[in-house]
Amino acid sequence: MIQVRFYDSVEDSKLQFAVIVARSKGNWVFCRHRERSTYECPGGHREAGETILETAWRELREETGAENFTLRPVCVYSVTGKTRVAESRADEEVFGMLYVAEISSFGELHSEIGQILVTPELVTEWTYPLIQPKLIQEAVKRGQV
Repeated sequence: MIQVRFYDSVEDSKLQFAVIVARSKGNWVFCRHRERSTYECPGGHREAGETILETAWRELREETGAENFTLRPVCVYSVTGKTRVAESRADEEVFGMLYVAEISSFGELHSEIGQILVTPELVTEWTYPLIQPKLIQEAVKRGQV
């Protein structure tokens, strides 16, 4: 069973991921990895030497082609349970930072992403259906979207 929790903050060294709830001109922005048929919010792993904010900037650019955008932190989230990312660490609580972005212009994609979807409706074909809808709900609940 997967559990998603939200926190105002945690020790920075615990933050392993950044996920971005992205919008553009009133629409939601999702991405689809070229090897999958499902959609997700942009985001990914923190690389060595990066701040979590730098991770969010890099992932948003790589996964959506965003060129001009604003980015704001929402909260810390955690996931406990077996996921594609934490298959061998099902009991470990893994932490990430949730951001919201408003994208005003897009450029070309140069990444593993096969498609960007800009849509007025939330997607129903999620890559992480037990996690990402909860992240969006929390951003909405906190008045960030």
